[in-house]
Amino acid sequence: MSKLVVEVLDASELTVKGGEGLANPYVEVEFDDQIQRTQTKPRDLHPQWNDKLFFNFSNPVELQNKTINVVVYNHRQEGGHHKNFLGRVRISGLMVPFSESEALIQRYPLEKRGLFSNISGDLALRVYAINSGNSFDVEPQNVEDEVSPTPPEDDGIDKKKEKKKKEKEKDLRTFHAIGTAAPAPEPAFMAHHQFTEKVKNVEVRTGFSQAVPPPAMMMRARVPGQNPEFGLIETRPPLAARTRYYNSDKSSSTYDLVERMFFLYATVVKAKDLPVMDVSGSLDPYVEVKLGNYKGTTKHLVKNQNPTWNQTFAFSKERLQANFLEVTVKDKDIGKDDFVGRLVIDINEVPTRVPPDSPLAPQWYRLESKMGEKVKGEIMLAVWVGTQADEAFPEAWHSDAHNLSHQDLSNTRSKVYFSPKLYYLRLQVIEAQDLVPSDKTRGVLDSYVKVRLGNQVRVTRPSQVKTINPVFHEELMFVASEPFEDFLTLSVDERLEPGKDEILGSMMIPVRDIPQRTDIYKLPDPRWFNLFKHSSVSEEEKKKEVKFASKICLRLCLEPGYHVLDESTHFSSDFQPSSKYLRKPSIGFLELGILSAKNLLPMKLKEGKTTDAYCVAKYGNKWVRTRTLLDTLHPRWNEQYIWEVHDPCTVITISVFDNTHINGKDGTRDQRIGKVRIRLSTLETDRVYTHYYPLLVLQPSGLRKHGELHLAIRFTCTAWLNMVTQYGKPLLPKLHYVQPIPLRYIDLLRNQAMQIVAARLCRSEPPLRPEVVEYMLDRDYNVFSQRRSKANFHRVTSLLAGITGICKWCSDICYWTNPITTCLVLFLFITLVCFPGLILPTVFLYLFIIGIWNYRFRPRSPPHMDARLSQAEWTHPEELDEEFDLFPSSKADEIVRKRYDKLRLLAGRAQKVIGDVATQAERVQGLLGWRDPRATAIFIFFALVFATVIYVTPLQFILILVGLHTLRPPRFRRRTPSVPVNFFKRLPAKTDMLL
Repeated sequence: MSKLVVEVLDASELTVKGGEGLANPYVEVEFDDQIQRTQTKPRDLHPQWNDKLFFNFSNPVELQNKTINVVVYNHRQEGGHHKNFLGRVRISGLMVPFSESEALIQRYPLEKRGLFSNISGDLALRVYAINSGNSFDVEPQNVEDEVSPTPPEDDGIDKKKEKKKKEKEKDLRTFHAIGTAAPAPEPAFMAHHQFTEKVKNVEVRTGFSQAVPPPAMMMRARVPGQNPEFGLIETRPPLAARTRYYNSDKSSSTYDLVERMFFLYATVVKAKDLPVMDVSGSLDPYVEVKLGNYKGTTKHLVKNQNPTWNQTFAFSKERLQANFLEVTVKDKDIGKDDFVGRLVIDINEVPTRVPPDSPLAPQWYRLESKMGEKVKGEIMLAVWVGTQADEAFPEAWHSDAHNLSHQDLSNTRSKVYFSPKLYYLRLQVIEAQDLVPSDKTRGVLDSYVKVRLGNQVRVTRPSQVKTINPVFHEELMFVASEPFEDFLTLSVDERLEPGKDEILGSMMIPVRDIPQRTDIYKLPDPRWFNLFKHSSVSEEEKKKEVKFASKICLRLCLEPGYHVLDESTHFSSDFQPSSKYLRKPSIGFLELGILSAKNLLPMKLKEGKTTDAYCVAKYGNKWVRTRTLLDTLHPRWNEQYIWEVHDPCTVITISVFDNTHINGKDGTRDQRIGKVRIRLSTLETDRVYTHYYPLLVLQPSGLRKHGELHLAIRFTCTAWLNMVTQYGKPLLPKLHYVQPIPLRYIDLLRNQAMQIVAARLCRSEPPLRPEVVEYMLDRDYNVFSQRRSKANFHRVTSLLAGITGICKWCSDICYWTNPITTCLVLFLFITLVCFPGLILPTVFLYLFIIGIWNYRFRPRSPPHMDARLSQAEWTHPEELDEEFDLFPSSKADEIVRKRYDKLRLLAGRAQKVIGDVATQAERVQGLLGWRDPRATAIFIFFALVFATVIYVTPLQFILILVGLHTLRPPRFRRRTPSVPVNFFKRLPAKTDMLL
């Protein structure tokens, strides 16, 4: 005899019928005709039971075919009915592990009885099965042996089930754990009592400074067969966004997606009338701010008795080690620094400031000696208690970086970056005339044109006309960035022999002088330019009047109507054109709270440290970088950022890196810790998603989990009509379809755009380094990999499995496996044959019903990196060696290397085709899957409309309209895709989940 254990932990956000207020909830569990219930929690919409219920079953094989029914009721003592239905959960026996160690705490959303039931909330359960060898007869400590209360008379339990229950209760002892929740841990911000009292006036919540929420408040979304460590964990941290309606503290809405962290800020502004300390009559002052064992210093200024520093120091509440803040002015000297004066501030008297309050005004303070006597000189300070929402937070010196120099400190600060505005530059080389070779007797010229823009080089094909008047007619494209400081250099070369060329003429055109294209249907007129001798291409020569020169005809322009792709279109974060006048208005905004990380792998064990982690997030042209938290495997950033959203079918990318530039090491590269991608169209509007995302990195040694990243994300729509109409518009700007970019240029232009963005962001302070930009933009995404090819192949085969299921269902119908189903299908078939006009309405109505039915099973969490889908868990080492091999290959034999590279190139194209096929199939599957709730709602709405229209309209009339529309003349056709095609291309696929 084996036993099934159902641990009923807690529930949250229960809803009482009619909005009656509080409830008296209890949980009733039914399994194999055995019914048990928990205690009743009076007047509580967020009850905690922590009860264990035990059930007997004999055959473990039969457990897989049974269902565990868990129902939440509201016990009523008044009225005709003794209980109200609050929701239910049904768990298949297939999901029950046969070990307590493998059982995870899962939070299940409560299901409704009908479509119009007012049910909400979720229930935390832990279910597992154990063999009879485990003892159930020994009463555990701190557990109360109670008799399970008898359900009310009208609970709807059948008398036969009641009889079986009483018979089985003789052999079963039920233990109910007393629902005592563990007390919240004391916050670390307890330097002194009065300062804590000040903080409590602003921060109502306490005891949640931990990075890890309580175990019962998280659920791991597990796919059957997948390693549970690679799953998503849902959390419920006490954010202000969830509790704003129950919290009287209005200031908490400033940073409502992160946990508020308090800091003691001290701004050293300036000093005046400082005494002279050196014999030479000079003073090199600097200020030391000390709190316990942590101290920060300003820069010292040479020979200045009235210095100005304007530096801010921040001490987190976990690092307050004293009741007094010491501010000391010292004189920098070769030996021991001289003491000038100091100021001691009692932290009990420090005011609290939370934005949107104005900044605190600094004050003058007289300096004192070590004995407390007034000395010459004054210092201007501002000291206050604030949060990470304070304006001084990004530029402040933090106590966790107290051992860094001022130069290295800049590499730890949080910053916001913007990508440069990029344009495509189109150049058409038409022809050249009157070329003058060095040997004028040579009648045949093998000429070509070489064009350079920055580090981009293009070469045309040799002219087919081998004369001094060659004709090329070739188009070249480049990527240019604002400000237009580069020059377009063009030269006409003659190929004398292999490896030896001669320049026949050259010229330079400033990019800022190239006109922008204004008409998307017409290119600008071509222009003739003078070619100069290569030795005399200078501004002075160009300004002189030229009596005779070789000529070249060019058509060139900047293309503001394109969107310059610097990331893959499958998970791009922006589709706006380069010109700001052609951009669409925003439809809402995206808020991201980077809360914390846990269980990070140590990256600096050789240096005697752990990990110096920071996060980078990218959406559109805005990049954000959090501050670096030093030497910790459980960093807590709690930083919040916001972006404008112009298109819901975009992806935000968040990555975690280990900072290797905090010790003056410029030649090292920041190490990758992991990446997360979230598609906005998979998010419900105005809902806060809080999850732990696994940080998975594929290395030559295999797949490794580097930790988990805790994020809070919310998508808010401000223009619903614009957002809905976006689904019928082209994904890219109109010019991409009117005059598409040649395929041979797309990948090349994307790599060049990526290099320009990386070079520009690397010049910021602190720099966003090239390895970070390349990892965020997926530089090696299109490189061939057997693993990716297998992943795309399995995506296709998994979709084809649905067709196999339909064929099996048809076979079962034909062979009368289920007579009732066969009779219904036969009746439907005869009806549709007799009334063929009902075929299309029935199909659309069936699609509508399927869409409504699938709403109950819609995904509750955003997609994440799926190791099982990516074929990364059991990858062969040989495949990883090939995937991480350099391109071109670094193998020994030259011939093998060339053949291998060619094979990889061809296989990469095939891999892309397979991936595109899988994407289209997944989009078809996503029409009714509610992965994009708005798109599915639009589709089923139009399915209902079409079903109604086709029902009331003759079929012949509809077929005529469809035929006329399909065979309409080209004059009435548009070059841009139709609305259904645009809608289909915007549907999400599983490309976002691939590593």
